[in-house]
Amino acid sequence: MNADLQLSLVAGAIADPARARMLCCLMDGHARTATELAAVGEVGASTASSHLARLKQQHLVEVLAQGKHRYFKLASPEVARALEALLVLAGVSAPRFQPSTPQPLRLARRCYDHLAGRLGVLLHEHAQARAWLAPDDGAAEAGAYALSPAGEQALQALGVDVVAARAKRRRFACACLDWSERKPHLGGALGAAWLQRLCEQEWLQPELDSRGLRLTRKGQARLAELLDVEARSLQ
Repeated sequence: MNADLQLSLVAGAIADPARARMLCCLMDGHARTATELAAVGEVGASTASSHLARLKQQHLVEVLAQGKHRYFKLASPEVARALEALLVLAGVSAPRFQPSTPQPLRLARRCYDHLAGRLGVLLHEHAQARAWLAPDDGAAEAGAYALSPAGEQALQALGVDVVAARAKRRRFACACLDWSERKPHLGGALGAAWLQRLCEQEWLQPELDSRGLRLTRKGQARLAELLDVEARSLQ
């Protein structure tokens, strides 16, 4: 297909006001459901489904499956950069993501047996940025990770029992979409082993009768050092 024709198809997909609102909403990097995007686009569910199919056809969005739920996100950083450039021309800025999760659960909580919430997402991003995790192309399911030699060394230095995690009869490591942050945190046996270590070190403490996890003063200092951020940002 000629580049000019392809450009017109992509531009046409963006040009509809409802689809443009959906895309702008996704620019913050957080995934959303079709129901949420229908509300953003101010359209009904069936119309939103058609809009999202059009955006997916033009490779502007992609679908993430999490259990029985389906979430939509921008298909690539290139899409985000193109939208950002168009917003500059339009003289506006993209909206900020506002989680609706109760505050006590937003920072740290259990997702089955691994760490979820903002801390879980930050640790996942930290591991990816340092190439500790790599896509496991040989895995049967999408979203699986392999641990690089540098990642194995780093996690073992943190006290995570990588060998025991590998011996579990379950997925070793995978991306798990966080329902409050709408970004992935680390799931699987490795995610569970990392959370276990964080609790053993008393960086995190389980809340009574809740999936919530309390970040201790010690944990705040050590995680700030690990993530190279200010301790007060982990609140």
